[in-house]
Amino acid sequence: MKCEGNVWKFDHVDTDIIIPARFLSVWDKRTLAENCFVDVRTDFHKAVHPGDVIVAGTNFGCGSSREHAPLALKEAGISLVIAGSFARIFYRNSFNIGLPLLESGEAWEVFEEGDQIMVDLGSGEIKKGENGSPFLAKPIPDFMMKIVQAGGMVDYLKAGGTL
Repeated sequence: MKCEGNVWKFDHVDTDIIIPARFLSVWDKRTLAENCFVDVRTDFHKAVHPGDVIVAGTNFGCGSSREHAPLALKEAGISLVIAGSFARIFYRNSFNIGLPLLESGEAWEVFEEGDQIMVDLGSGEIKKGENGSPFLAKPIPDFMMKIVQAGGMVDYLKAGGTL
């Protein structure tokens, strides 16, 4: 499975930055997408394109344990988040809804916002554009890749997957 898109850079991101608490009573996916990062980048939902990738610093997704946060990212068109580290609950919530995450501190140093990124989720290989020198992130374990490929935990289990 490969991801390719433009880079969005964020640092010090908690779940309230991803989707503010005032939207926690909303389960409409389009509304969540339209309000993703609304308090820090009001134009995000208009500028993001399907397949784009977030490159972030450490502890991405810390704060409240809300499934709304990874869902808002996925519905906005984000195909992958790469960060130095993730809050544990955000990490599980992301895979549960089929949003892949990769851990890499190097990506923060290599990429600028707007750069083209190419990622092979199976190997963890990351490249800046087609001709960039590849480097490796910690690859996603096989059983978690199956959950992502199914579209999330519910679809994985409906298709006969086991834990």
